Amino acid sequence: MALQKNVGGLDRLARGVLGVVLLGVAAGAAIGGRRTVGVVAGVVSIGLLVNAATQFCGLNAVLGVDTCSRDADTDP
Repeated sequence: MALQKNVGGLDRLARGVLGVVLLGVAAGAAIGGRRTVGVVAGVVSIGLLVNAATQFCGLNAVLGVDTCSRDADTDP
């Protein structure tokens, strides 16, 4: 089953940047001994980075949100 892309443009960029930032927060929390904060930040970070890489978000699909421009994906 192929998943239809529904994350694109600034939404994809924001998810990627926030994912990297949260990955840093997770690492810092783990080093500082704040295990719960580290785990939560790490899980959210991985989710955002997967969304940005695959251009698919299950929550967007359920809510009917599509930020992916179809014009950029078509060949002339």
